[in-house]
Amino acid sequence: MSDNTNTLSDIVQVARDSAEFYDHARKEVSNPIIQNLFARMAASKRRLIEALSTRILLEGDQPPESGTWLGGLRQFYADAKAMVASNDEAVYVSQLEETEDRVMEQLEKALEDIQDPAVRTSVLTVMPDARASHDEMRRLKQQLAA
Repeated sequence: MSDNTNTLSDIVQVARDSAEFYDHARKEVSNPIIQNLFARMAASKRRLIEALSTRILLEGDQPPESGTWLGGLRQFYADAKAMVASNDEAVYVSQLEETEDRVMEQLEKALEDIQDPAVRTSVLTVMPDARASHDEMRRLKQQLAA
């Protein structure tokens, strides 16, 4: 596997963590507006996974089929924290916003590291949607904390 596909694979794994966590959290909260938001965010991450997995395949490698151990740990932590919290939605939003941070960090690192124009274009193509998701979750986290 090349450095480029390793970098893309890291992003795919982190995005998969995020999508799975959004799907899980959607089932744990009762507010239909938050449920809808989580469904939208999970769909956004699946689009990112699909786009970068396609690029990995075009580079001649196989995209990862699973997330990271840290993603599973974060989900477990959020579940435990939500059990004792008075506002489980705020707990999930806070933890999910951190997954958005991880996705953005990976994307920004990729833009620093990747020189191949076709691979960079793949990353640049998913950036606007990823940035919008990140910013929306950050705003919601701030609103719920106020």
